[in-house]
Amino acid sequence: VQLQASGGGLVQPGGSLRLSCATSGLTLHFSTIAWFRQAPGREREFVACNRANFGGIKYADSVKGRFTVSRDDAENTEYLQMNSLKAEDTAVYYCAAEVHYSTYDYMDPRKYDQWGQGTQVTVSS
Repeated sequence: VQLQASGGGLVQPGGSLRLSCATSGLTLHFSTIAWFRQAPGREREFVACNRANFGGIKYADSVKGRFTVSRDDAENTEYLQMNSLKAEDTAVYYCAAEVHYSTYDYMDPRKYDQWGQGTQVTVSS
């Protein structure tokens, strides 16, 4: 199983970016995929997840209404559309997959046993 995140960059406050998480070795529809972010000096923070088998999408309160998760099963790619970006959204963003079932909460990074390499998002004027 491999995940590769891309799409990060520098954007002004109020702008938008779309991150992609290309996956291989798993069937996206049957997989729970999550997005986390980590800013310098801070712990890894849950952003959103898309649970397997139409299990629903969950968002952190800090991004609710601004970020949207979607997936293209045919392309085995997960997306994170980020709108109305703020300076506090600046971080390295990671996608992660629950390859082997875990009882950890979906917001807990320990639930996910396969991670992409991360992509930098910088929101600054």
